[in-house]
Amino acid sequence: MPGPKIAFIGAGSTVFAKNLMGDILSFPELSESTLALMDIDEERLKTSEIVAHRVARTLNANPTIQATTNRREALDGADYVICMIQVAGYKPGTVIDFEIPKKYGLRQTIADTLGIGGIMRGLRTIPVLIDIALDMEQVCPDALFINYVNPMAMNQWALSRASRIKTVGLCHSVQHTAWQLSQDINVPLEVIDYVVAGINHMAFYLKFAHRETGEDLYPRLHQVIEEGRVPPWNRVRYDLFKRLGYFVTESSEHLSEYVPYYIKRDRPDLIERFGIPLDEYIRRCEAQIADWDRMRAEFENSDEPIEIRRSVEYGSLIIHSMETGTPRVVYANVPNDHLIDNLPQGCSVEVPCLVDGNGVQPTRMGSLPPQLAALIQTNVNVQALTVEAALTCKREYIYHAAMLDPHTAAELDLDQIWSLVDDLIEAHGDWLPAYH
Repeated sequence: MPGPKIAFIGAGSTVFAKNLMGDILSFPELSESTLALMDIDEERLKTSEIVAHRVARTLNANPTIQATTNRREALDGADYVICMIQVAGYKPGTVIDFEIPKKYGLRQTIADTLGIGGIMRGLRTIPVLIDIALDMEQVCPDALFINYVNPMAMNQWALSRASRIKTVGLCHSVQHTAWQLSQDINVPLEVIDYVVAGINHMAFYLKFAHRETGEDLYPRLHQVIEEGRVPPWNRVRYDLFKRLGYFVTESSEHLSEYVPYYIKRDRPDLIERFGIPLDEYIRRCEAQIADWDRMRAEFENSDEPIEIRRSVEYGSLIIHSMETGTPRVVYANVPNDHLIDNLPQGCSVEVPCLVDGNGVQPTRMGSLPPQLAALIQTNVNVQALTVEAALTCKREYIYHAAMLDPHTAAELDLDQIWSLVDDLIEAHGDWLPAYH
């Protein structure tokens, strides 16, 4: 029996698409799925199509593989839609997000989730995601939209307000951090029992215990601090853990720009002390671009079986569970429909979800510890105003989002913030809708 139709929007993200296709086709029940690959970049799409066939051959799978630059064609009749787009790309989008704030003395590390960079990325991404969702309402209204695109919380909040399609946002920060912490305390990951809740990139391990003995493992993390064993690249998170009592899910380079404490232009000592990698995303992008020609040649010119390892991504697990009824727990970003009591209703929250033949079913978490809810709220404020700007096209909400952003507000005065927003809107040009 043939498997479901799975549309990959932004399939030119070849390495990520390869990992997800490998995950999906490694399940026998999904090995005859239809994979509809779509991208606006014909060259990268061609590479991804070649990779899809190599993945299938390596796994002895027999999928139907389609490639198109026509989005509605890819979406037509889909059961699942996986989105991995980057609107405006590295150039001009990401470069603008870094370079213009830098003229104001505002430095960033990743700039894709919060901060002025996250706000602008959300403003240019949300309209495209809504267009995809509106297409889905017409050609695959019952499909599940699986979104991997940042800024995750803003995107998911806007989608839930603007469309009736079913959608979940997926990230890998929960499972990556759990593995990192297991290494720090020398306890195998498979025996660690954890429960996480919050928002994407600022969720916290509410439970972190030994599955077999019931031992609370948080004291072992405190011991890492006391013994001076904090990894140099993880100092921000451990510092916040020491002060809040709970460990956050996203990396130190991300976290440093979600709060006002660590990146300060007149405090180079903080940058050095906490090992904060300013302009980190720029360096990553440049390295990937420099390596792309070699990778593409490797993908396209070899008949050797392609290396496939199951990734930590939840996407294939959700599809498999919904298709087969196999129950699993994943972490997903969903609307706060009475899931976390002390965060606003409707905002996007990251919580454990049961997945089976009935779909994705979020877990009610009750109230978070008050200090965690308060810190998260500072990020939700920015998300709320960015979503409002995207859905209403009112320029005033962009100013307000930037004004309330923790890092931006810690560095710039209000006149500078207004001027920065104006410069960014002008520089983005047609990548943004017209605001009034």
